[in-house]
Amino acid sequence: MAELGSPVRAVVGEKTAKELSSRLGVHTVEDLLRHYPRRYYERGELTDLAGLRPGELVTVQATVASAKGRQIRPKLHKLDVVVTDGRTQFVLTFFNKWFLEKTLSPGTEALFAGKVELFNRKMTLTNPEVYVGEDAETFAGGLLPVYPATTKLASWAVAKSVATVLALADDVPDPLPEPVRERRRLLPLQDALRLVHRPETREDVRRAQERLRFDEAFLLQVVLARRRAEAALLPATARVPSAAGLLAAFDERLPFTLTDGQQAVAAEIAADLARSHPMQRLLQGEVGSGKTVVALRAMLAVVDTGGQAALLAPTEVLAQQHHRSITALLGPLAERGLLGGSDLGTRVALLTGSQGTAARRRALLDIVSGDAGIVIGTHALIQDTVDFLDLGLVVVDEQHRFGVEQRDALRAKAAVPPHVLVMTATPIPRTVAMTIFGDLDVSTLTELPAGRSPLTTHVVPVGEKPHFLDRAWERVREEVAAGHQAYVVTPRIGESLEEEREEPVHGLRLVPDLVEEPALRPAVAVLDIAPSLVEGPLAGLRVEVLHGRLPPDTKDDVMRRFAAGEVDVLVATTVIEVGVDVANATAMVVLDAERFGISQLHQLRGRVGRGSAPGLCLLVTEAEEGSPSRERLEAVASTVDGFELSRIDLESRREGDVLGASQSGRRSSLRLLSVLRDVTVIESARDEATALVATDPHLFANAVLRRAVDALLEDERSVYLEKA
Repeated sequence: MAELGSPVRAVVGEKTAKELSSRLGVHTVEDLLRHYPRRYYERGELTDLAGLRPGELVTVQATVASAKGRQIRPKLHKLDVVVTDGRTQFVLTFFNKWFLEKTLSPGTEALFAGKVELFNRKMTLTNPEVYVGEDAETFAGGLLPVYPATTKLASWAVAKSVATVLALADDVPDPLPEPVRERRRLLPLQDALRLVHRPETREDVRRAQERLRFDEAFLLQVVLARRRAEAALLPATARVPSAAGLLAAFDERLPFTLTDGQQAVAAEIAADLARSHPMQRLLQGEVGSGKTVVALRAMLAVVDTGGQAALLAPTEVLAQQHHRSITALLGPLAERGLLGGSDLGTRVALLTGSQGTAARRRALLDIVSGDAGIVIGTHALIQDTVDFLDLGLVVVDEQHRFGVEQRDALRAKAAVPPHVLVMTATPIPRTVAMTIFGDLDVSTLTELPAGRSPLTTHVVPVGEKPHFLDRAWERVREEVAAGHQAYVVTPRIGESLEEEREEPVHGLRLVPDLVEEPALRPAVAVLDIAPSLVEGPLAGLRVEVLHGRLPPDTKDDVMRRFAAGEVDVLVATTVIEVGVDVANATAMVVLDAERFGISQLHQLRGRVGRGSAPGLCLLVTEAEEGSPSRERLEAVASTVDGFELSRIDLESRREGDVLGASQSGRRSSLRLLSVLRDVTVIESARDEATALVATDPHLFANAVLRRAVDALLEDERSVYLEKA
């Protein structure tokens, strides 16, 4: 007799087991029980055929209108079956399945499963699986469950596999404490498992899914609540700056007034730093909302108390930009011990992986001696040769580009657990923050500083109107003639088609860099387009290139000259995506814009319009009107609200993409819970988990729950939990 932990091949055939395991992540009998239907059909309810989309794996219920077969050539028979939902007709094509012509006679109602394809600009299913007649008796009840399936394993084949193990539902241990279940009026787990697979009514489906969703949310929130509780027990050095110290001196020399939002977040951070356990805070904010100034004030508060602060940046370009901007903001306060430097000040060290030996040695000495109160660097900061005198604060910029190992390695350089502030310019919906970053306190900046100019974005559809590209280059020339500067952004550098990233990036990204869609030609590349622009539409302008594979000194020189106004147009890759701040840059042209994600386009266009002059972003694309790619671009052009764009972007993704599981090659542990839509469920689960952990932090009174939590932590799929 199979048990819950038995391999799935113990209950199904070897071929089915292989498909379940390799394609659907179903390895054990319990995995099969937990492989829930994605939707349900009412018996006799036909599919809306007009709603099908190319590329989808679908199971459709339809009525056969006609079936005509013919011999195309020896050994090749073709059968065209036209099906209908009463409004729309759809063609199914079968090869060498002549025997189906009698089975699929006009008027027959059947289920068909396959992948929707385009042929001669018309959608079709080729050789779909057919489900008709007595096979329908596989399902008891009035609803037909449709399971996540594959091209080789149809939904009803999965259903038959599930039927072989459904009797084991009573053996599944229930991790949800009985008081919680009763308070939330949820079904027993065993009943929920049976009903989700064999419902009689839609109400059965609702109640079963309600229970299973809550379980998924609760388990995650218990893990995060335990982490919050453990962090609260760690010791840390309270950092309260002097009323007449470095932070106060910095505030006096600031050439602008902090926004109300910046002041509110600064107060939250100051309160955290004053406590004797480590701050763990996520600071998210719109592009240009002033996160760096808020983080700098936190760093100065720590330096004011004799400690050091480290700012970890994902790329050398961003690290160098931070070093320049922070040094400029501090002025004499960054030159302690130097002629003209302030006695209240400190030094700002820069450490990157490709620095020269002399510069690196000087930086390491300033760090270990404590002369450098602020240290800015890339992953070079985590190397064994880097020692801090008193590391009190770790600031991680664009935190989703780093893995937990990198952040832990930097935190380990402190004698006492340091305070931690992680920042992101990728807006994160509240439910995602509660799930992925649930062990962090979250601060959000939505208000832009005074003086930021309006930014307009337009889609340039060169596939339909090629002459629009000429006008785009004219606009660039007009901006330069007015004394401003521009960016031209491309997806590739140009050295090879296999390139994926320009610089080493550790960990997972919440939003992928490039949208993986088939293209008829390689994406536009910096090294290819720059010479064409110099010789063509931008002739006579000062054009430079920037990408991540240039030598560090070259990158730094190009950025310095662009910032100084010595370069008119910078042709670059996404190396400029974050942190680059040149107030005089007012125009951006993004080539092959459809190859970027929504959030990344929002980040890119945030590089223009940062001064007093209005910003202009032109999204050049060959994507056809009405296509998903074009719709993404139209969404970006329609609003500058990053949180709204983030919602649109994330809603178009699978749950595994949102959590980072798809990018890691792992399967998301969430099957029914949506971190984007199930706000109430997540909040309720968080409340219950927090209360439970407060009274039983080690889960001694909840052995089944403890085993479930341990299993999640041991499972590879929990890697996304480590992103915080």
